[in-house]
Amino acid sequence: HVQLVESGGGSVEAGGSLRLSCAPSGLSVSDFSMAWFRQSPGKEREGVAAIRRDDLTAYTDSVKGRFAISKDKAKNMVYLQMNDLKPEDTGMYRCAAARWAVIGIGGDYEYKYWGQGTQVTV
Repeated sequence: HVQLVESGGGSVEAGGSLRLSCAPSGLSVSDFSMAWFRQSPGKEREGVAAIRRDDLTAYTDSVKGRFAISKDKAKNMVYLQMNDLKPEDTGMYRCAAARWAVIGIGGDYEYKYWGQGTQVTV
């Protein structure tokens, strides 16, 4: 049984930082492409960042230079460090896992497993 559990969200002022964590069980981050998606009311779900099995990373343009995705293979964890947060970064952030390599962040349809999400409010 695969489960992804996110944590680290919260309310922060513009310019602040947060680090989101994703703790998968039932899968290894070494074997999956992992990503963070976000969605806010009235907007479509958006891929924010992804890290592939080969550690290649990809970001949506609006977060480049501010966000960093990483994984700790020993702890089987995925992180999203978010700096210089802006009001437009507000949303529910969900961790996702895809069994195969994705190009860039990939589409949400490519990700089989999803967490429940953690809310970020800026």
